[in-house]
Amino acid sequence: MQLVFCLYKYFPHGGLQRDFMRIALACQARGHAIRVYVLEWRGDIPKGFEVVEVPVRAVTNARRYAKFSAWVAADLGRRPADRVIGFNKMPGLDVYFAADPCYEDKAQTLRNPFYRLSGRYRHFSAYERAVFAPESHTDILMISALQQPLFVKHYATPAARFHLLPPGISRDRRAPDNAADIRADFRREFGLAADQLLLVQIGSGFKTKGLDRSLQALAALPADIRSRTRLIAIGQDEPSAFKRMAETLGVAAQVEILPGRDDIPRFLLGADLLIHPAYNENTGTVLLEAVVAGLPVLTTAVCGYAHYIEEAGAGIVVQEPFVQGVLNSALLGMLEDDALRNQWQANALAFAAEADIYDNAEVAADVILGARR
Repeated sequence: MQLVFCLYKYFPHGGLQRDFMRIALACQARGHAIRVYVLEWRGDIPKGFEVVEVPVRAVTNARRYAKFSAWVAADLGRRPADRVIGFNKMPGLDVYFAADPCYEDKAQTLRNPFYRLSGRYRHFSAYERAVFAPESHTDILMISALQQPLFVKHYATPAARFHLLPPGISRDRRAPDNAADIRADFRREFGLAADQLLLVQIGSGFKTKGLDRSLQALAALPADIRSRTRLIAIGQDEPSAFKRMAETLGVAAQVEILPGRDDIPRFLLGADLLIHPAYNENTGTVLLEAVVAGLPVLTTAVCGYAHYIEEAGAGIVVQEPFVQGVLNSALLGMLEDDALRNQWQANALAFAAEADIYDNAEVAADVILGARR
């Protein structure tokens, strides 16, 4: 079959983008042709992929996305496809990969009523309705069970159209047999002494991921522990505001903010703790990537995958409503107790060996290839 994938932007280090790539490659491996429509593509193009960068421009994102959808629809009229799979909400999809939370629920609960008079609201609400309305035929690949009730609440979407996927963690994130050697090399490279502690925070969108919360928690540590604790944040985002915040809090010397990179497994093996105090997170793939690497996790309950941390016994989940002091206390307790971190590591590795968390792309491909037309 000719399969078409649509997403606004592709770059190698985004979570949604990595999900797209794994699923598209799984479909290609079954013998199907892959065409991808994007507004922007950064990175290598896999062999056999046809990538179409849609040549539209607009002042606002909403208008640009509308032009993108219209351009793609016109091109599909000339060059039809057997399935159209979207990784952003838009009309005309056979399958939608639900990486984003329910927009309508956020608009109703987190915004003032005047927001719903804006053109931005009208665009994104209409595009979400095009996917989830009862009369739509779009099958929906859910990566978090938390969001399905919200879509049903606002759109009365039939249950049969939802397909819950396993998380889909790459097996290369699992701790290899030489994990101790990789850890030692990593810590030498980054100048980490035996008694130093390394926190990592990984994920694009530092504001949403709660990097400000992590900086405050680091600054709140007692002086003796704070002086030997470092934080490395990695992601595709503008870091200047957070660097200024680190300066203001007096921890700039212990904080490093790096752009997205390909060697994340080394950081997961070299660190002592993953901190991920997100404000909003549909899933939080990095939480499970840390678990399968044997890295204890400190996160927030809003993350769709936070329940895996509790099930694995691999760290601490800060409950809602969020209180900064609770995060601060949890971080201190985790850094002070070496034996407990060792136990969380052992629990995490045992969970990684047994849990069904690796087959997201194959299950998604099954749904895509069997989707109704």
